[in-house]
Amino acid sequence: MTWQPRAGSSPEQRKNKVVHARFSASEITRIERAAERAGLTVSAFMRSLSLEGAGVRPFFTAEDRVLLGALWKDLRTVSVNLNQLARAANRRHSRFDEEGAVLDDVQRAMAALVYEIGFFADRGARLRKGRR
Repeated sequence: MTWQPRAGSSPEQRKNKVVHARFSASEITRIERAAERAGLTVSAFMRSLSLEGAGVRPFFTAEDRVLLGALWKDLRTVSVNLNQLARAANRRHSRFDEEGAVLDDVQRAMAALVYEIGFFADRGARLRKGRR
């Protein structure tokens, strides 16, 4: 029986090149466990990480960068307000209502940032498995 490429696979898509890397026994064990958790072979797992790390397949999409840019702008705005509150507190001028509103803004901005970063981390694993 002669080897036949899968339907739709082109010579550029065939994985016929090998890269050699050396790992300690403990490193390869950790890599194997991580690949298993991601639902991938070690080869697919390492390929995915290598391509993302080299920027060949970017971790963040254009939409991700827009969203992170907006979150960054919000956090910068909140930080300016925090600095103003700190200066006022240092001068012993109390503005409790305003301080509470700024703290609420900080909490919302941080919760959104934590959620989005968690989403990106989960999405990386989903993409490694071939899902969106």
